[in-house]
Amino acid sequence: MISYSPLWHTLKIKDETTYTLIHKHNIDPKIVHKLKHNQNVTLQTLERLCLTLHCQIQDIVLISED
Repeated sequence: MISYSPLWHTLKIKDETTYTLIHKHNIDPKIVHKLKHNQNVTLQTLERLCLTLHCQIQDIVLISED
């Protein structure tokens, strides 16, 4: 199962919000919606988030067994 729960913690640490992702960093609102609902996003999206937030992929996504 994929969870983006680490992303929300990383955003808090980096003093960012979903609003700043959308309006400051030009992340598509549809992508933010997918992240909020643990839906699939592309690796390109994850890479962009990592570069934007200056973090590693494990700071954004958690993969676990059901």
